[in-house]
Amino acid sequence: MSVTDDVTHAVTGELTGEDLAGLARIRQEAEAGPGEQATRAQHARGKLTARERIALLLDPGSFQEVEQLRRHRASGFGLEHRRPYTDGVITGWGTVDGRTVFVYAHDFRIFGGSLGEAHAAKIHKIMDMALSAGAPLVSLNDGAGARIQEGVSALAGYGGIFRRNTRASGVIPQISVMLGPCAGGAAYSPALTDFVFMVRETAQMFITGPDVVSAVTGAQLTQNALGGADVHATTSGVAHFVYEDEETCLAEVRYLLSLLPSNNRQNPPVHPSDDPADRVASTLYDLVPQDGNQPYDMHKVIEELVDDGDWLEVHERWARNIVCGLARLDGRVVGIVANQPQTLAGVLDISASEKAGRFVTMCDAFNIPIVTLLDVPGFLPGADQEHGGIIRHGAKLLYAYCNATVPRVSIVLRKAYGGAYIVLDSQSIGADLTFAWPSNEIAVMGAEGAANVIFRREIAAADDPEAKRAEMVKQYKSELMHPYYAAERGLVDDVIDPAQTREILIRSLAMLRTKHADLPSRKHGNPPQ
Repeated sequence: MSVTDDVTHAVTGELTGEDLAGLARIRQEAEAGPGEQATRAQHARGKLTARERIALLLDPGSFQEVEQLRRHRASGFGLEHRRPYTDGVITGWGTVDGRTVFVYAHDFRIFGGSLGEAHAAKIHKIMDMALSAGAPLVSLNDGAGARIQEGVSALAGYGGIFRRNTRASGVIPQISVMLGPCAGGAAYSPALTDFVFMVRETAQMFITGPDVVSAVTGAQLTQNALGGADVHATTSGVAHFVYEDEETCLAEVRYLLSLLPSNNRQNPPVHPSDDPADRVASTLYDLVPQDGNQPYDMHKVIEELVDDGDWLEVHERWARNIVCGLARLDGRVVGIVANQPQTLAGVLDISASEKAGRFVTMCDAFNIPIVTLLDVPGFLPGADQEHGGIIRHGAKLLYAYCNATVPRVSIVLRKAYGGAYIVLDSQSIGADLTFAWPSNEIAVMGAEGAANVIFRREIAAADDPEAKRAEMVKQYKSELMHPYYAAERGLVDDVIDPAQTREILIRSLAMLRTKHADLPSRKHGNPPQ
């Protein structure tokens, strides 16, 4: 190109073939990343690249990248000589089943996915766009934390992410997918989101790594032993879902998104079902034993009630004495909270209260009706529970139910004793409809315990204390624990045939679909911590 051509081009602003070729080269460089060697190293760790992950998450061809050509402006420690495009994070939007979803994905091949000023600015922008557009945000996390070479600028970048996580909470669904090591600040953002997915072996989360723990405490721990997927799925409760590989994990993220609305102003998607709304669930007669002390699997009860037996359990491996999950009834999404008699007899304890309380709050935030299935003997007794704050933690579940304005239907399958009965969406704390099976026992406590308290003098004075105790237990049951005691006093709306439970739930929720409830005017409540 001649000098005259250069001047003419500058004046007219005309694009040339060379301009477009230059753009293509830059885009190719940005999309390729640091090269094949870095990609092979990523694959050798058992991990996909950021772009491969985005391709699995979103509908084919739907991804629109934002700020692909951004580069950092930092200097020192050799950074001025390393200025790759994207700065180690890929941001943009696409669709999942045709619905808009925003995403950012750390590229571990670039600076180990660490967060610097430009990196953070890209994440801030895509979070702001997601909130403005009213669409879910999915983060694909595989980063080494703050970029040490950028100092406090990197830390400030995390602060901006945390503030946006909090602003978006309850407005749009936020899903964190942990696909590599995430330490320090990188672990706090997922904790602020609605759901956390982890891949076994390759993903870890911790505030301080094994080396620091060893230096301070002397304990020798691997990354997985300290903050691996199994630890967070079973012990800490940080991870809601754990999978063996990234492909399955991202497929399940897509499934979860199909059960959630795009934002808090919409309802979840409706998927018509071939499962009849009036299907008779006679299998329930055999699934739930009449003997209140005999365990059974609540999962099977849920599968019998919901459309096609299909549902997604949340926190499956943590606090297993209570079950939480998302399912559909007549094609419409519901949240299910249920005691699990197979674990600790289904009692409520600290972890179960926290698990169910947060699930109820999530459902309420995103317009998901709540179905509660009760078979609860009470709160778990013991000094460990009392000293650990069962009062405070149990109040979280109570607060969540009392604060929820979505349609709420509860069913007592067998027993519901004491404070646990009240807390688990009883009529007195605002359940819209409450039903009970004919085998139900609603009382302050079990008959044996009640008789020991009420009739202890008579029992102690009797010639045959055991025979007297049995007599008093029978009397207490006949007077205060028969199946219709609560119905006679209006504490349940009806006693129903278990086989009709599915139909009654669907009809009840259809009636409640237009429910409107106002909370008192306030900045926000002060929930128990």
